[in-house]
Amino acid sequence: MTFAICLDNEGYEASLELRKIYQVLPAEGNDPKDYIRIVDESGEDYLYTRESFELIELPQRTERKLLATLR
Repeated sequence: MTFAICLDNEGYEASLELRKIYQVLPAEGNDPKDYIRIVDESGEDYLYTRESFELIELPQRTERKLLATLR
């Protein structure tokens, strides 16, 4: 599973929190290449500009704990 940290939420303050870790979903067929699919505060996935996030690798233990909170 992929995760990203939000570095810029300008214009999306209600949907994204700065410095929060978000789940990244795989791109769908027609997604623009400079966007990533993020599960935001609504619990739904939406496209956001890639430059607003930094993809991160988490230790396996941390990833398991984060995934457990998503269920």
